[in-house]
Amino acid sequence: MQFIDEASIRVQAGKGGNGCLSFRREKYVERGGPDGGNGGDGGSVYLVADEALNTLIDFRYQPSYQARNGHGGGSRNKTGAGGEDIYVKVPMGTTIVDEETQEVLGDLNAEGQSLLVAEGGSRGMGNATFKSSTNRAPRKTTPGQAGDIRRLRLQLKLLADVGLLGLPNAGKSTLIGQVSAANPKVADYPFTTLAPSLGVVRVAADASFVMADIPGLIVGAAQGAGLGAQFLRHLSRTKVLLHLVDVQPEDQSDPIDNALAIEQELAEYSDALIERPIWLALSKVDQLDDDALNDLLQEMEETFPDRPIYSISALGDIGLDELKNDLMQFLTEQRLLAAENPDFAEELETLERRISDDVFSHSEQMRNRRSEELAESGLDFEDGDDDFDGDEPATEVVYVRE
Repeated sequence: MQFIDEASIRVQAGKGGNGCLSFRREKYVERGGPDGGNGGDGGSVYLVADEALNTLIDFRYQPSYQARNGHGGGSRNKTGAGGEDIYVKVPMGTTIVDEETQEVLGDLNAEGQSLLVAEGGSRGMGNATFKSSTNRAPRKTTPGQAGDIRRLRLQLKLLADVGLLGLPNAGKSTLIGQVSAANPKVADYPFTTLAPSLGVVRVAADASFVMADIPGLIVGAAQGAGLGAQFLRHLSRTKVLLHLVDVQPEDQSDPIDNALAIEQELAEYSDALIERPIWLALSKVDQLDDDALNDLLQEMEETFPDRPIYSISALGDIGLDELKNDLMQFLTEQRLLAAENPDFAEELETLERRISDDVFSHSEQMRNRRSEELAESGLDFEDGDDDFDGDEPATEVVYVRE
């Protein structure tokens, strides 16, 4: 299955039905008069969040949606039937943007949550509506109004509690495969992960959280290098960023320099996202002896004095239980604090809005840059460059929900 996290669609609401011009003329019935009925309202278009969906690929094959028109009014004061509304299912975590105005219309984050994106046209009035004491035979009617027509951009941001961050081959996919039921592709070469994956990490029978893995970041990711920046938006809704740092990179680079470089890319992508709680996890620690590991831990603590730091090995099953339990405890405390402290809840909402604004701004910059590149090459955006809308090579998307 292809994982597509951005798509453009066209939605059109139905036109309202016209009012009817009619006069009552029946044999043996006195006092005839205007009896033209009103038309029916046009159908509207709604987007509805569905947790069973995890990609926007369906909108590649059906990019246009139109509600039905309202029926016209009839004689004998008959009101026309209203047009049927249509409800289009989208994945939870979808942000809807009006492409013409660049206005963010809303976010669908809860199962069954709906958003009106195109309102049906108003009904027309029949001549019976205009009857009065001074105008007993009106011939006036009004037509139904046209419904809204919009071109929308859908942006999917996966909903997860913990987001994995790090260089390619830092061990993110191995970790999520060990602590959850997810089964992402794992190999001994970088850039194995080509699409985000989710896994449910179960700590106890009644305690679990969702972890998200995105493709690894590289230096220059904030300017579009590699795949990671394209999927950074999926970390925007997470409560904690877990930064995995390989203790012994294959290119012999310094782990601390690597950690600093990744966080610099994150800051360039979003000033607000870097304000999320960030935990550091030194991965593959089974490859170092105790003395070397202790020295590295000391340097990391000096460089990142305010960050929780863990030593783990997914394959060696080292430190995983402690990490899972601490993450679960932190997330539980955050939820309780937000429920009990309105000021803290408002701070979280403000940060969420700032991150959303940064993500949208970065997305626009990348789209504009890509549009300029297409223009320079003699191609037009509307010609259908698939990569522009976020279409990636066919890859398997892993979404495991227990």
